[in-house]
Amino acid sequence: MQEYEYEYAEFIYYTPGYLDKEEQIWPVRAGRSIAKPNYRVGPKRIECYSLHFVHEGMVRLEFDDKRVDLQKNDLFCLFPGRTYYYHMLPADTSLQMSWLAVDGNRVKPLLELAGLCPDTPFGKQMISSQVKESSERVIDALAGVERWKPAVSLELHGLIYGLLAGMVPDMASAQPTELAGWIHECLDYMELHATEGISVQQVAEFAGVHRSYFSNMFTHQVGMSPLKYLQRIRMEKAKRLLQETDATITEIALSLGYPNLYSFTRAFKIYYKVPPITMRGARC
Repeated sequence: MQEYEYEYAEFIYYTPGYLDKEEQIWPVRAGRSIAKPNYRVGPKRIECYSLHFVHEGMVRLEFDDKRVDLQKNDLFCLFPGRTYYYHMLPADTSLQMSWLAVDGNRVKPLLELAGLCPDTPFGKQMISSQVKESSERVIDALAGVERWKPAVSLELHGLIYGLLAGMVPDMASAQPTELAGWIHECLDYMELHATEGISVQQVAEFAGVHRSYFSNMFTHQVGMSPLKYLQRIRMEKAKRLLQETDATITEIALSLGYPNLYSFTRAFKIYYKVPPITMRGARC
């Protein structure tokens, strides 16, 4: 490590090749540091995604008029185009961190799967033994790169995906909890707009998270996929309209957001095992 004004640090840089660009994810730089007592960074903006792993000590991260204090086994991510400050807090040990900056179109949705987004760019106790080992392997591999080769790119991709996979929560092993507040808001949103033909992607955008992360969290907490939940809302409303109103089946189909009578009838029959005309009786 070399000595700098605020820290002792090792900086590692990487130049992506054509395989990195085709894969849409690549490392930019990495490193390790031991902070001096006056350690402070910011205001700072970057053009990529920079994961910082806290191994010892404490650090305060400030962003969007918010701040959070992080300690050993926490991590945070700097998102592109956002302003951040972070500085060391008094602790029994000096602040020690490692970092990995990555870029590409695939990075943001993968970080969202891990629960990291611009509004919540940190994770408490996310550095498991697997994550720590994976991050060290990526950094060590980058330090050993002398020049770009296709094999180097493939190896780095595998290591980065392994790191991100370790950061994604295991939905199957998580214990059931009360519905998160934002899931409740999504349920209300879906109930209100289901008949307008909204998609799962639109609900995910309303929640402000990537569709894959939204679908995983929704399915885990609600017990069914968001697509099936939207379908249930439409089918239950269809059943009530058939049994309690004089609206024609075509009117009901169009009122529930289906493009035509055929698609509604097909969906209804798959869901209830009978055509809508049977549920209504002789009336149509």
